[in-house]
Amino acid sequence: MSKVKYRFDTHSLTYEKVGFSWKKIALKVLSYLAIGTVFGGVIVFVAFTYFDSPKEKMQKREIEWMTYQYDMLNKKLGQVQTVLGDIQKRDDNIYRMIFEADPIADEIRKAGFGGVDRYKELEGYENSKLIMESTQKLDQLSKQLYIQSKSFDEVVKMAKNKAQMMVCIPAIQPISGKDLKHASGYGMRMHPIYKYSKFHAGMDFTANVGTKIYATGDGVIETAEYGSGYGNHVVIKHGYGYETLYGHMEKMVVRVGQKVKRGELIGHVGNTGLSAGPHVHYEVHKNGEPVNPVNFYYNDLTPAEYKQMIEITSHASQSFD
Repeated sequence: MSKVKYRFDTHSLTYEKVGFSWKKIALKVLSYLAIGTVFGGVIVFVAFTYFDSPKEKMQKREIEWMTYQYDMLNKKLGQVQTVLGDIQKRDDNIYRMIFEADPIADEIRKAGFGGVDRYKELEGYENSKLIMESTQKLDQLSKQLYIQSKSFDEVVKMAKNKAQMMVCIPAIQPISGKDLKHASGYGMRMHPIYKYSKFHAGMDFTANVGTKIYATGDGVIETAEYGSGYGNHVVIKHGYGYETLYGHMEKMVVRVGQKVKRGELIGHVGNTGLSAGPHVHYEVHKNGEPVNPVNFYYNDLTPAEYKQMIEITSHASQSFD
């Protein structure tokens, strides 16, 4: 039998019987649930904000490991770039130089990738900067490796053609040493006609009229004509960027389009054109620019003769044309 509950009324100073009410019970239950829900929500918020779940701890460890690996990868990419840079320097300054090839321009080797939004999809993450740097280095390495690979293909091709190139490069004097009387060198010289200092783009070899003039390398006759400056003159196109000019001839014995070999007769010493005496004016051009011919006599002179030629040409103060 349930107990009857009473409540003391302080106003009437009597006890009143407490009646049973489902509404009060429901309100009390709801109040307890509300308090429990709020309290539980606070606990959940604190737990999720300040404490990691086992799964989150595992994910953080994985992220830290991946960040470490990205950092190591970035350092290794930097090392590879250093090694590739050394290979590029050797390619430009050794391999290509051996075969008389121009180095690859830096703006071609180190050209970047266009587009400011190329790596936009990598932005917005905690480690975006590291990932973008690694990706950018990898892209640059890929392009530079491709360019270097093409360069080595070209070097291999030049190596296969080395024998042909060597016979085409002008490598002897245009007249025989036994016929040579005097030589005037490359550089600033006093002009014999105009009597002022002028750049002399070649070498003058004085010899008797009629002395034989020889092609200094294999090639094709590009010019064989008379001009007011060089008189009767011949230009040979050797390929590989080389051309040679032979001026003031008395007689030309070749024609345009004719193929000639090194040491083949192309004409005779004369005094035609703007000349102060019998001689052959000889020029060597590389990629359209004149270069000092004295650097190309390695097939024709002994070390002692080469040294003597340097001394003779450096002391000459006047050219012959």
